[in-house]
Amino acid sequence: MLTLRTANISLLVMLAAVWLGHNLWPVLPWWIMLFPPILYVAALVWGAINIRSNFYIPALCAARTNEKVIAITFDDGPLLKHTPEILDILQQERVPAAFFCIGNRIEGNETLLRRIDTEGHVIGNHSFSHHFWFDMFGSGKMLAELKQMDDVVESVTTRRPRLFRPPYGVTNPNLAKAIIKGGYLPIGWNIRSLDTVAKDKDQLLERIKKGIKPGAVLLLHDSMEVTVQALPLLLQHLKKEGYRIERIDKLLNIPAYA
Repeated sequence: MLTLRTANISLLVMLAAVWLGHNLWPVLPWWIMLFPPILYVAALVWGAINIRSNFYIPALCAARTNEKVIAITFDDGPLLKHTPEILDILQQERVPAAFFCIGNRIEGNETLLRRIDTEGHVIGNHSFSHHFWFDMFGSGKMLAELKQMDDVVESVTTRRPRLFRPPYGVTNPNLAKAIIKGGYLPIGWNIRSLDTVAKDKDQLLERIKKGIKPGAVLLLHDSMEVTVQALPLLLQHLKKEGYRIERIDKLLNIPAYA
């Protein structure tokens, strides 16, 4: 498995090989020396944007099971525009989910956050600000954001989240340090719906259907109208195919709260 450690080792091996090759065959072109750093940087970028790679830190992205069971997760709420509609659908179908919330969206939406909790859904940490430059923060500032989010959730629900999903799904060494120091469980997915760019509910539903398999974790957003439109059809499809929908903490057998 390619991780930061194995990438570092591979870089050293490649540099040694190039150095040895240059000494044995001086006629080798100079640009051969560029290959190791280019490949290394490419690996770092790939690892950062691919949470399932476990490149910087192991993330829980699915359950190992042959049983037809799946978890549904929502990012970026709570929002008055669509979160209540999604909760209505889940309540009607008696389906549990996980909501990875942004801390600064809770103020003014405390009643909505309490509803998520009292209706049996998991509340996860999706940072306090979901800042565009969050991935450039130092580990200390990242951890402060995560704890600030926890404080807000605890003040409203008395629960302190332990599950954390990185903004944009991006990881790096600083975030890995913050996650470890804060005692969080990093959560990813293995079905990325791309509901933030889907053109219509049919396109969204077809994309999701292609990824459905036992133990899957589905990423959706409770900020999107198309998600509200597709959700009832998705739940009907899952039940028709014999799938059971579990809360993510039960599916992965992990504690949801500290």
